[in-house]
Amino acid sequence: MNFKNLSFWDIGLTKLSVLFATLFLVSVWKGFANWAMSTHWVWFLVIALVLAIKPLISVFKK
Repeated sequence: MNFKNLSFWDIGLTKLSVLFATLFLVSVWKGFANWAMSTHWVWFLVIALVLAIKPLISVFKK
């Protein structure tokens, strides 16, 4: 796979599609909704920051 040909819009639209797919899962799957609502918000923040480390290193590496 050649990801170098992806534009800013391609990456942004991919992120938005994942966001809306997650919202879809929360709305149609009650078990997932219950789990997401009962999990403390700090866990989601920590996971997001951990997953963002590698892309940020790649972006800011010279």
